[in-house]
Amino acid sequence: MQAVYVRTVFGTLLGSALTLYMMVILLRWTASWLELDLHSPRWKWIPRATDPLLHWLRRILPPMGGTFDWAPAAALLGLWVIRVACVGY
Repeated sequence: MQAVYVRTVFGTLLGSALTLYMMVILLRWTASWLELDLHSPRWKWIPRATDPLLHWLRRILPPMGGTFDWAPAAALLGLWVIRVACVGY
């Protein structure tokens, strides 16, 4: 019984953390449209939290031309797949 409880709590925490990180990536992706200054003290934590994953994805994604950055979309898709596979939602 206790193992089920621990697994449920761990799954809920993991799912919540992945969802929160997905929201931060989405906020980073839309910051220019929302006119957020990511260099201001209030928002400077967002690039620090998302840059490691996004820079890694930019290195492994093939060049697709144009000015659209596909790394946030790939990150959101990848995190969603991980969340569904690990937690089920």
